Amino acid sequence: MRITRLVAGTVTAGLLGLTPVAIAAPSQAANTYKTTTVAVPDKTQIEYGDETFVSLDVDAADGSSPRKGTATLQAMEAGSSNWVTVATNASARSDFLDVQPEMNTTYKVVYSGYTAIDGDIYAASESAPFTVDVARKITYPRWGFVLEGKVKPNYGEKEIVIKVSKRKNKGFESFKTITTTSTGTYKVTLPRRGGIWYWSFTVKGDSTYAANGFLWRTWVS
Repeated sequence: MRITRLVAGTVTAGLLGLTPVAIAAPSQAANTYKTTTVAVPDKTQIEYGDETFVSLDVDAADGSSPRKGTATLQAMEAGSSNWVTVATNASARSDFLDVQPEMNTTYKVVYSGYTAIDGDIYAASESAPFTVDVARKITYPRWGFVLEGKVKPNYGEKEIVIKVSKRKNKGFESFKTITTTSTGTYKVTLPRRGGIWYWSFTVKGDSTYAANGFLWRTWVS
């Protein structure tokens, strides 16, 4: 009988020492939000050697504008079918400055997305492609009847079309077509016609570069 009482007492003591275990509430499931990336250049046509910048706006379906996650500017030059990374920003709110295409180039921005500290996921997205056309650069003097300069890049042994008019904005007629040297230089002497005349110089565009030109005025009293 004593043995029975001792065992019962030991069991009772063990039961009194139990600590209640708290049951945790189930955690809330994380959300996944789509994002929209919009990239816009400040210029869609520039002259060779000039720069443009691309403004960036990333918005999420929950109404926020994510700051985290990287934004990558990718480029595809004329004649290519491959996207090449040209710049990466550590913040999704940073614009791309000093973008300098060497020829007609199509761009897009790819946003990486990120996972927030609460587990919410902001999905990756990319902008619609956009193109920045690059016109060849034409140099010329500041005044005079003898015009000489250079067309670059890659305009050796190609044509410059010259037209003339008495009016600044219309009525142009063909004067002559000249051809650049193998290095892209040119020289032409304009006639000393009485009165005011306007001369249009144009270099043709192609699949790689946009057309360009300038207007010149002469006057003889």
